[in-house]
Amino acid sequence: MTGLHKLIKPGSYIDGQWSSEGVRFAVYNPANGDIVASLVAAGTAEAEHAITAAKRAQETWQQVPAPERARILRRWYDLILQHQNELAQLLTLEQGKPLAEAKSEIAYGAGFVEWYAEEAKRIYGDTIPAAHKQQRIMVLKQAVGVVAAITPWNFPNAMITRKVAPALAAGCSVVLKPASATPLSALALASLAEQAGLPHGLFNVLVSDQATTIGEVLTRHPDVRKFSFTGSTETGKQLAAQCASSVKTVSLELGGNAPFIVFADADLDAAVEGAIASKFRNAGQTCICSNRFLVQESVADAFVARLGQRVAALKVGNGMEADVEIGPLINLEAAQKVADKVAEAIAAGAKALSWIEYKTSSPFYPPTILTGVTPAMALVQEEIFGPVAPIITFKDEQEALRIANDTPYGLAAYVYTRDLARSWRVTEGLEYGMVGLNEGAISNPAAPFGGVKQSGYGREGAYYGLEDYLQVKYVCVGGLDTP
Repeated sequence: MTGLHKLIKPGSYIDGQWSSEGVRFAVYNPANGDIVASLVAAGTAEAEHAITAAKRAQETWQQVPAPERARILRRWYDLILQHQNELAQLLTLEQGKPLAEAKSEIAYGAGFVEWYAEEAKRIYGDTIPAAHKQQRIMVLKQAVGVVAAITPWNFPNAMITRKVAPALAAGCSVVLKPASATPLSALALASLAEQAGLPHGLFNVLVSDQATTIGEVLTRHPDVRKFSFTGSTETGKQLAAQCASSVKTVSLELGGNAPFIVFADADLDAAVEGAIASKFRNAGQTCICSNRFLVQESVADAFVARLGQRVAALKVGNGMEADVEIGPLINLEAAQKVADKVAEAIAAGAKALSWIEYKTSSPFYPPTILTGVTPAMALVQEEIFGPVAPIITFKDEQEALRIANDTPYGLAAYVYTRDLARSWRVTEGLEYGMVGLNEGAISNPAAPFGGVKQSGYGREGAYYGLEDYLQVKYVCVGGLDTP
């Protein structure tokens, strides 16, 4: 645990300095309510200081040759992997997910740093044929400037690296506000970035329980040129509106309502394993979790029976304990919200399978399957954000697509079928930014992550994610025909 304690910092990281004095807030272990750390809370002054430092540092950083930026990012990647165990323990303590799952998140998050360390050297421009022989047309891609980012509590490591790594690779600086429930992973990442040789002021972390106050500064400050947010659609709309006053570039990864469609010709065993991966990871607290299971009538009973066996075997408990697969929800309020949704669905006619009724105030919600669910139930109209799998049956392909697309959200969707023609029709017909075809785990640093409709805009990951941190400059060169 010695290494773990070294990664826990007292407060915000601004211009290479750690805050140590001021009003504090507590970070709790969701599994038992214990205080993991007490941190100094940043406010308006600290946010403005961070932006000033970021602007100064960015002006120099954008001039650093891409290979040197890449070398620093690569060193950061190496340090993250060297400290994978300590980072995973820290993540589990503040967020609750099982330790094995936390280790996977650290590796996944590091993957973004590795990917963008390589992509930093591949920011290409263009030359365009000019209309006149004395002219040449060039297109340059340059760093957008200071980036402000707000990240959620459900993936406190990976949600940071997939924003910060491309920003740094592009030549930008970053001011980050992590969720107040899970700030420790962000501080640990900043510490390792400093060890990797990242110049001061380029990566600033504001830890605070004053989300509204910090958000106001980050979205309205004129020196912030780009704003990136992952969180709820409601909050994203508000933050985007605040950014409009200074016409910032904005990218949003917001809520989802993912359908998981199982056709009669699907490999049911593969579909069940995909369902476990897409629904119960992080106790169902992911924006791309399957929120609605649409199963063709003829195989519904068989699918539910097989899924029920797998769900009943899932071990629930403290994420630090061996073999635990489902940890706590982030807090008691979150668990109660899930319980209320389930109770409302049961009152409306749904039936629970292999379910232990949630009666006590506990952050641990039992994995639950609900049958007899209809598309009109609130449970499938909103994100559940818990380990609950509602089953809706459908008759044919057209009905499956209609139900799947009948939502204002469009982040991720999943389809299981062995019919090649159907796979093309359905994946193209789904109104979602990402589709898993016979696959329940779709996240990958090399792939573009993002949604459509009210699930947001912009992409993270792949070379598409780098484009969000670049601006295009057109240069017209004239007078070239003069001898």
